[in-house]
Amino acid sequence: MLEKLKDAVLEANLELPRRNLVIYDWGNVSGVDRDKGMIVIKPSGIPYKKMKKEHLVVVDFNGKVIEGTCKPSVDTKTHLVLYQSFTNIGGITHTHSQWATIWAQACRSIPCFGTTHADDFYGEIPCTEKFTREQIESDYEQETGNAIVERFKTLNPDYMPGVLAASHGPFTWGKDSLEAVHNSVVLEEIAKMALGTLTLIPEASPISSYLLEKHFFRKHGPNAYFGQ
Repeated sequence: MLEKLKDAVLEANLELPRRNLVIYDWGNVSGVDRDKGMIVIKPSGIPYKKMKKEHLVVVDFNGKVIEGTCKPSVDTKTHLVLYQSFTNIGGITHTHSQWATIWAQACRSIPCFGTTHADDFYGEIPCTEKFTREQIESDYEQETGNAIVERFKTLNPDYMPGVLAASHGPFTWGKDSLEAVHNSVVLEEIAKMALGTLTLIPEASPISSYLLEKHFFRKHGPNAYFGQ
């Protein structure tokens, strides 16, 4: 079942340690088949060095395991909320990568200081509100997804393919699982550069709106002209 999607999701998960975004079993990647209403996601607690295709888990949009002998990622409910709310995305990545997680632990959004950021993220990368005790003690993983969706009430997830969960870490997404990982790699670099910028110039100002728009929309949207 969903063999091509499994291949893609496995490759996307294995890309995380190659890009130094995870250690041990931290993080997860999923992909969705919207026609079938199912997602393929990393199993819970299996280190990347040992993970194989047969370890991946297929669940439906209610979180019911359809195929697989392993437990799905503990963050599965978060992924499901995002797939249900952001209908154009096809893959999701969650890591505890060092630089992005520093910003998440500080509960700070990442300002757009330059064109490297603007090429892929349309403005400040948002951080959610801090989680309340009620959210944490009720259904934490689902509430994490709800907090992200709430933060995006005035944002376009197609133009802002990532978020910081407060005190937790980054989530990114894309048209498929590999693009979600790509955006996670970019987010990590942006987070590192932004912290360096503020270290050098604590009063640094964000990029101008016109330079932001130029760089983002030359790569994204109906009038994009970057690439072949």
